[in-house]
Amino acid sequence: MIKAFAVPALLSAAVAVFAYTWYSEPQQPLAGFASLTHTPNPSTAPAFAAHLASSNMEDFVHSASVSGLGGGDLMAVWFAGTREGSADVQIRSARFDAETRQWSAERVLATRKGTEQAVGKRIRKLGNPVISLAPDNRLWLFYVSVSIGGWAGSAVNAMVSDDLGETWSTPRQLVTTPFLNISTLVRGAPVFHADGSIGLPVFHADGSIGLPVYHEFLGKFPEYLHLNADGHVQGKYRIGKARYSLQPSVVPLDEHRAVALLRYSGEQDHRLLASRTEDSGRTWSKPHALEPSNPNSSVAAVGRPDGSLLVAMNDLEDGRFRLTLYATDSNLDNWRTLGELDESPNPWGEPIPHAEFPAVILEKFRDSGGARFADREAVFLERVTARMCSGHGCEFDYEYPYFTRDAEGNYHLVYSWNDMFIKHLTFNEAWLAERRP
Repeated sequence: MIKAFAVPALLSAAVAVFAYTWYSEPQQPLAGFASLTHTPNPSTAPAFAAHLASSNMEDFVHSASVSGLGGGDLMAVWFAGTREGSADVQIRSARFDAETRQWSAERVLATRKGTEQAVGKRIRKLGNPVISLAPDNRLWLFYVSVSIGGWAGSAVNAMVSDDLGETWSTPRQLVTTPFLNISTLVRGAPVFHADGSIGLPVFHADGSIGLPVYHEFLGKFPEYLHLNADGHVQGKYRIGKARYSLQPSVVPLDEHRAVALLRYSGEQDHRLLASRTEDSGRTWSKPHALEPSNPNSSVAAVGRPDGSLLVAMNDLEDGRFRLTLYATDSNLDNWRTLGELDESPNPWGEPIPHAEFPAVILEKFRDSGGARFADREAVFLERVTARMCSGHGCEFDYEYPYFTRDAEGNYHLVYSWNDMFIKHLTFNEAWLAERRP
């Protein structure tokens, strides 16, 4: 008979054996990063617009991502339900029509029950969807599901569409860990590799996928998954052996170099972190602190044609009441504020009085693209007051940004707007040029 006190030791030993087998298995070198270069048209006029991608005012909405579909069309995905972690959370989507400049009605892409039936295991909740169009014109959707425990018990599921999101494959769960396949979450944009064209910074039809992920079980740390073109895990690489960071946003700098910006999850420094790779994601440097503050909140970054980066983040030590747009060089040494994308009317994020809230929030709602809901403003005001106000007053919340740059060279940013909507901002290089001091 095995003594009770020996069980944890045996379990630890089993985990160690599985982990050693997983990590010691030979892994192929990664092909160079693929990149899509755009040269901005200097004659293009500055352009900026705000829209609300989601339309259901009843549910809590969170963790959006967006992908270009070609021709200026977009698809955004997010999770929505009674609250984060509730059993009724769904993965939803909407499509942006470049001709009409409007977002479509919402569509459900994945549910807890549907995922449960597809993967053959109990599913408690869903979260964090990520969407991206691959070089072979297949549209990938990755999202998180939890079978046991909290978010530390997560796994990543994949769906793919061959017709730009009209129809989707059955969800399939990625095998990312050697023991119970738990504690892998996705949040950052995928990166595509130029397999077969090593050294050439171009997309390749058979390119593999680099998927930034993170763990929350027995420590919080980021990793880089290498998937083949069919979405099967080929290898995994720890990003910098960090212990208090998660949700990496990876931006390739050339075919072999990339930087990962990391959300800080510790209790002391509250600074944005960065790690680098010079071998296409196989090895990463030790994370180091950067200039901007980070209050344990998600960050989004995207590359620009001149090699610099755009970064959207809550540059605060505490709270998520302000979302700021930054520009920085590829070395991440020189940070320049391009302006506040959204912010509380109180500079310290303190609640404002109930009497002031309706006028302030309605103005922000209209400026955010709420004109399409002009006939539902009373409903909006009721719902947002119930969600954002308490006995202490009313607060504002702008979080979980996600960046992409489409084939036409335009930037698209989506984020959670006061837990009520997924907000979409779009702008071009000419608009950014106006923000130079």
